[in-house]
Amino acid sequence: MKLVVISGRSGSGKSTALDLLEDLGFYCIDNLPVGLLQNLLDQIQSGNGQMSSVAVSIDARNIQADLANFSEIINKLDHKQCQLEIIYLDAHSDTLLTRFSATRRKHPLTGPDVPLLEAIDREKAVLQHIADMADLTVDTTHLSMHQLRSMIKERVVQKQGADMSLLFESFGFKHGIPKDSDLVFDVRCLPNPYWDPALRQFTGQDLPIQTFLQDDEHVVAMFNDIQAFLKKWLPQFEANNRTYMTVSIGCTGGQHRSVYMAERLFAAYQNEFSNVQVRHRELNV
Repeated sequence: MKLVVISGRSGSGKSTALDLLEDLGFYCIDNLPVGLLQNLLDQIQSGNGQMSSVAVSIDARNIQADLANFSEIINKLDHKQCQLEIIYLDAHSDTLLTRFSATRRKHPLTGPDVPLLEAIDREKAVLQHIADMADLTVDTTHLSMHQLRSMIKERVVQKQGADMSLLFESFGFKHGIPKDSDLVFDVRCLPNPYWDPALRQFTGQDLPIQTFLQDDEHVVAMFNDIQAFLKKWLPQFEANNRTYMTVSIGCTGGQHRSVYMAERLFAAYQNEFSNVQVRHRELNV
């Protein structure tokens, strides 16, 4: 049985992720008390395997003492009963503030003396124990609802067994490093097509940019060095039960060099692992 625990700060997309899993056949429970996880496993086990995929949402509305002891509760579970994955969603605090202001929903930690922004910051501390144990952390700051659904489907649902899910993500440093990065490579030292007015309108997915970069000796050397590093160390991460790995490639604006490099790495590794994805944060694709 596969058990997916979805957690994260309010407004980060937990309901969207849980709804997607339910649409795909998971038996879903919103805000299950952490202390009842083992009871849930026992109940499912007694049902003769009728539920093969279960997802539960755990958030700040939970019992505070249980949240503080999250790691102990998880470690005491009978892991022979299930394949457990913990997915933690988050976003920048100002993004969460904007989302709450737009929906006019009440934050679970707000009160007469606790304004919204303070509640958002407090929630981060309350859920830190879950964040620390997450197999996959997803930064939803730049994701639409549809993009989040697509990511959860591709990285969580379509992942085969315990095989590692690998994501190559391009980004622009001027917009900040993705919070969910496991490895970050900086390619800003490579020739920049942006300074050629004839190339500026294109992206690293387009042939003119690919032609500009593919034969440059520094680009070739950078690709070979990154590939050599990944070839040596990704198997070590996988051998240590790493379930998810996000490799982020950054250039200045996230349009040309990083996109090109992420696409080349994706092409090189899509047959090496059972679940390999590529995403370009600044292109919103």
